[in-house]
Amino acid sequence: MITKTWAWTSRSRLPDPDVVEKLRAAGCVFAAEEAELIVAAATSSAHLDELLRRRVAGEPLETILGWAEFCGLRVVVTPGVFVPRARTELLVRRAIAAQPGVALDLCCGSGAVAAVLQRELPTVDAHSADIDPIAVECARRNLDPNRVYCADLFDGIPADLRGRVDLITMSPPYVPTARIVTMPVEAREHEPLRALDGGVDGLEIARQALADAAGWITPKGRFLFETSRGQSEAAVAAAVAAGWSATVVTDDELEATTIECRLPW
Repeated sequence: MITKTWAWTSRSRLPDPDVVEKLRAAGCVFAAEEAELIVAAATSSAHLDELLRRRVAGEPLETILGWAEFCGLRVVVTPGVFVPRARTELLVRRAIAAQPGVALDLCCGSGAVAAVLQRELPTVDAHSADIDPIAVECARRNLDPNRVYCADLFDGIPADLRGRVDLITMSPPYVPTARIVTMPVEAREHEPLRALDGGVDGLEIARQALADAAGWITPKGRFLFETSRGQSEAAVAAAVAAGWSATVVTDDELEATTIECRLPW
């Protein structure tokens, strides 16, 4: 329980040692940095107590602050929405390199991927979709709300996009079901399960998307999706079984793996 009474002024922006210690005791690796952000976000001593209570309880820092920094862009993130990960920067870099005219981001969460894509490629016609209405509402705060759809993969995407998409991106749930219990508390208790759980081997959602994506993409288009390095061989096999040619792209620094798929003709 937080019992400290905070002396608050508009200049109270340096992390109080007690704040740092409470965060460190809760397991926050970057306690001093988090304390600085939390103190800066608080508007009163009572508000600071509330923000600190939420973080000590395991809520992600990003949903407490209301934003996440992703590829140098501040993206709105609301409670109950998957927090964009740094490793997804690899997916974004490959998407930018593809120079699409029309792009579709599935399992979009906060909409971070499309937001960065639009920043880097201002002329791209970027569309996003997620099955979770909470995520859709959040993504609409970061993107053109008319181009964010509540959809179960392609079920719910406007029909006039069929056959016109140059690039499909997806950061699907890819944690095997049995491993959910081993995830950090801030993920397994504060992010939606369906944004994490990828089925028995973690590739269930990817397989579903691979089966249907060819009908939406242009002949020379690409389908990029994120997975783990340990799943990459099985992910490529799934892509090939669905009729795609596929390659693995990795970034050791980001600990990131992206599968790049093209139609074989």
